Amino acid sequence: MKLQMKVPFLDLKAHHAALIGKFDRAIREVIESNAFAGGPFVERFEEEFATFCGSSHAIGVGNGTDALWLTLLALGIGEGDEVITVPNTFIATVEAIIHCKAQPVFVDVDENTFTMDPAELEKSLTAKTKAIIPVHLFGQPADMDPILEFARAHGLFVIEDAAQAHGAEYKGRKAGTMGDAGCFSFYPGKNLGAFGEAGAVVTNNADLRKEVQVLRDHGQARKYHHALFGWNCRMDGIQAAVLSVKLRHLEEGNLLRREHALQYNEAFAGIDGVATPFEADYAWHVYHIYAIQLQGRDEIRRHLEEKGIGCGVHYPIPIHLQEACRSLGYSKSVFPVAEDLAEEFLSLPMFPELTEEQIEYVVRCVGEAVGVGAFV
Repeated sequence: MKLQMKVPFLDLKAHHAALIGKFDRAIREVIESNAFAGGPFVERFEEEFATFCGSSHAIGVGNGTDALWLTLLALGIGEGDEVITVPNTFIATVEAIIHCKAQPVFVDVDENTFTMDPAELEKSLTAKTKAIIPVHLFGQPADMDPILEFARAHGLFVIEDAAQAHGAEYKGRKAGTMGDAGCFSFYPGKNLGAFGEAGAVVTNNADLRKEVQVLRDHGQARKYHHALFGWNCRMDGIQAAVLSVKLRHLEEGNLLRREHALQYNEAFAGIDGVATPFEADYAWHVYHIYAIQLQGRDEIRRHLEEKGIGCGVHYPIPIHLQEACRSLGYSKSVFPVAEDLAEEFLSLPMFPELTEEQIEYVVRCVGEAVGVGAFV
């Protein structure tokens, strides 16, 4: 039997080690310029990220939730409106809708891709529907063409929640660039992560860009001239400078994640009872999360943690069953695919610096946990 090793779920220390000198220089430039809130470093990153995505505009904001919220507000979504999204996502997707005083309406997801099932949209359409928020879960884009076709047919906005999909592609198009806007989070653990909170909206719509810019900065298009009541949702200069450094390494990191996912997939092929992630033929998956499906998830997770392996569950309670969403009136079993996934998902270690030895150890321990003696 191999000796036990530590395998973290995410290793930001290893991820940042090679770039420390570049971070030091970038942060020093911000300090010397006193450009801490918005300013030239944010503008530079906005240009770089828009170019990376293949979008006309990027607007830096305080976090991914701000990105969703301000985009909805900028599109005029408000009280009495309905927004269709999915129940297997982080709560921020729905918080943004609620904070606009609109009503979230859920549709179930595809059992293979875990993303919005376009065939379910018709069931949730009403006269109050104004927008759709597909979520590019775990780094795989939703099936956008039928979603966009449905939206066009019914005059709806499409806002892509691309918080987990930096650099992912749908039929050669970058996630976040197909709808009216794409919303990104740069939370530290993301494929492109800041040194704190940050987010961005990307869009090809110049008017939407201007509206989000005004909303993020106290409703002012220029200093002390307030056209409306906005909020303080600006991106920090230090975060922008750090993101500019890390953006240059994002594609390499995504390729490494894909290599790790392939190694996992090949190793798990010999273990019955473990279902590995499915990559759709339209997608270029960036594996922000590598989630397997299995029975007895919670017991297996405890076993892995005892073996020194960090893992997670994304997400243990679907949004429609959260206490905060009780007033929406959804009951258990209404979205069976999302509910089954919540009981079966186990997220394994995934980050660019993950080693082959670490992956082999994780697979052996999973095999042990599901009763495959050959992997002990």
